[in-house]
Amino acid sequence: MVRGFAILLLCLLLGELIVRFCGISLPGNVAGMVLLLFALRLGLVQLGQVKEAANLLLSNLALLFVPAGVGVMVYLDIIQTSWLPILASLVLSTFAVLLVTGKVAQRLKPKSGESCDD
Repeated sequence: MVRGFAILLLCLLLGELIVRFCGISLPGNVAGMVLLLFALRLGLVQLGQVKEAANLLLSNLALLFVPAGVGVMVYLDIIQTSWLPILASLVLSTFAVLLVTGKVAQRLKPKSGESCDD
């Protein structure tokens, strides 16, 4: 499991470094996940090497939301005064993500005569 955590942390570190040095406007952890995806797809990392560490993190995922909850409590006065624009942006962005995800899924879906079992 230590090796799995080391691989996950290395991907996170590389993602952060790439974002900082290249000036990309993307969170470093997202870039790290993309690097991990490429490493898994290319066979540089085997799923078994990171599966146990990833499952441990996922089983304790609720703990990782505590800092975000604290942040909401700290800025509660700002949220109370600006609740309508915040709510509108949440609703609109949710629908935008659903729309884009649906369109991408339609484009990636095999044609009716093709099988996706291959």
